[in-house]
Amino acid sequence: MPRSAYDQTSGLVYFPRMCEKIRLHAQGELPADYHEYLGKGFDGRICGFLRVSYDDLKAQVLSGKTDDEVLAWCLENGRGLEAIDYLVWNGFARKRGWRDEDGGSEFLANAKANAGFANRDAIMTMFDFYEHDEGRAS
Repeated sequence: MPRSAYDQTSGLVYFPRMCEKIRLHAQGELPADYHEYLGKGFDGRICGFLRVSYDDLKAQVLSGKTDDEVLAWCLENGRGLEAIDYLVWNGFARKRGWRDEDGGSEFLANAKANAGFANRDAIMTMFDFYEHDEGRAS
């Protein structure tokens, strides 16, 4: 399983999870359920936020760099981040699925239903879903 979406690299949530999924996939250890979302969803959103392509970021990860080194590469080759940018990304990412108007809430509801969590009201965000679905929370 990949790392928790709540884990951070230099204060940025989700980033280490994406890097871990890339590494696990390259090693043939990422469960098949995750393959369809590589470079999409949160992966695509954080790459867009950082203004780097997923393929370029993936190449950095697979070159053997640490998560901190990959993020430093993103900040040098994409856009730099100010303190407010971390607040904006982390706030958005941690709350994704909660009262979203662009289909995020519906996506979360479907994911919960498909995983047998439809009646679990404590699962309010995608990050919450990952924690339960991957066994880090009960």
